[in-house]
Amino acid sequence: MELLFTKEQKEFRKEAKAWFKKNTPETKLPSFDTPEGFAIHREWERKLSEGSWTAVTWPEEFGGRGADLIEWLIFEEEYYLAGSPGRVNQNGIFLLGPTLIEYGTKKQKDRFLPEMINGNEIWAQAWSEPNSGSDLASLSCKADLVGDKFILNGQKIWSSRAAYADWAFGLFRSEQGSTRHHGLSFILFPLDGDGISVKPIVQLDGEPGFAEIFFDNAEISASNLIGKEGQGWNITMATAGFERGLMLRSPARFKATASALVSLYLKNKGKASSGIRGRVVDCVLDAEAYSLNTYWNACKLINGGKIGSESSTNKIFWSELDCEMHELASSLLGAEAALGVSDLESKESIDWIKGFLFSLAGPIYAGTNEIQRNIIAERILGLPK
Repeated sequence: MELLFTKEQKEFRKEAKAWFKKNTPETKLPSFDTPEGFAIHREWERKLSEGSWTAVTWPEEFGGRGADLIEWLIFEEEYYLAGSPGRVNQNGIFLLGPTLIEYGTKKQKDRFLPEMINGNEIWAQAWSEPNSGSDLASLSCKADLVGDKFILNGQKIWSSRAAYADWAFGLFRSEQGSTRHHGLSFILFPLDGDGISVKPIVQLDGEPGFAEIFFDNAEISASNLIGKEGQGWNITMATAGFERGLMLRSPARFKATASALVSLYLKNKGKASSGIRGRVVDCVLDAEAYSLNTYWNACKLINGGKIGSESSTNKIFWSELDCEMHELASSLLGAEAALGVSDLESKESIDWIKGFLFSLAGPIYAGTNEIQRNIIAERILGLPK
């Protein structure tokens, strides 16, 4: 299959390539799961904003470029080819931003989108609870409407970026006595608000990439409700579609990992076991296949189609591919892969081992792959529960 691009798309790629060549930091930034790294990545978001590259698919009126999904895929390819830093505000830019544009009021858009796009406010995702992970509909965090405020009580956990972020978006049970998908509301809240406490959670690599959030009669303005009260489940599913489908895990990310895996194999092929070469080739082919499939999905959406339950197939594919590539990298590193990150000297080895540890979370976050397989079985294949 050959992808053919228009003149305008080629010009878009040329502009992006030139900007990243000029502006991408020469050395890799510190992890954004550290205070220093978080602050530096916030500055990178601001640099992107200066070039109008923060949210290329957002409409121009909100600070984007009005790019279509094909141009977004081109942007992502150039982003990863340049080795640009990770996106510390991906929860805001790729998940909440599109949700606000679709469901938010004008006042909410005017308040939150500019601060999001310029890096002044970094967003965390606050959905999961101690007893409500993949089964999100069983959540119990309460939001009682009293006058013009919601009173929040309960606990969220595994909240991405919450250790250092400024704001979070979450799902709360606003109709007491309701069950499952009913009576839920989508609410935005500041992480430094009264009655809100944040407890960082240390990951396998020793850095706090998540946090627990506790609510103790926290008062949140009712103006921070997105959509209508009780409409939260439908809005959340739209946001989850962005996460599982195209926006959060672009194919360029996995093609970049596949390319690095090939380089690692060539350096270590003398000590590699006999079956690894074929598995490395399979990873390259799978990354390319995922890219082509994503281009196909993008064209489908541009032509008026929709991505529904099939977004679950995307999520399974990219998460399991990521695990496979990092498992292979660990095999190629040999005994060195058994060392802790703090004991490694090679920057390349550190990146691979940290990537391996993070890849293990892929089949869990954004809805566990077991749940995604249930969705595929019931909603696509029509199998009984």
